[in-house]
Amino acid sequence: MKRYLVRIYGIVQGVGFRYFTLKKANLLGIKGFVKNLPDGSVFVDCEGDEENLKFFLEYLKEGPSFSRVDKIELKEETPKGYPSFVIKH
Repeated sequence: MKRYLVRIYGIVQGVGFRYFTLKKANLLGIKGFVKNLPDGSVFVDCEGDEENLKFFLEYLKEGPSFSRVDKIELKEETPKGYPSFVIKH
């Protein structure tokens, strides 16, 4: 089990990025949350098994069709044991 804090920069708000992230997280059994930040970036707190997290992070680098991901910052943290994956507002 691993956990990452992820900041995604680019055209990532108003393009369905949070819903895209939720769908991919549920597909891969990833737990945590996604939310928009005031600076226009998206923040994802995600945990799961290492292999599925690898696939999940690749999806985040790609983003949904109307997005443009310019930069991703990753920080590994201790897993928290989230029960599910949600969108925070």
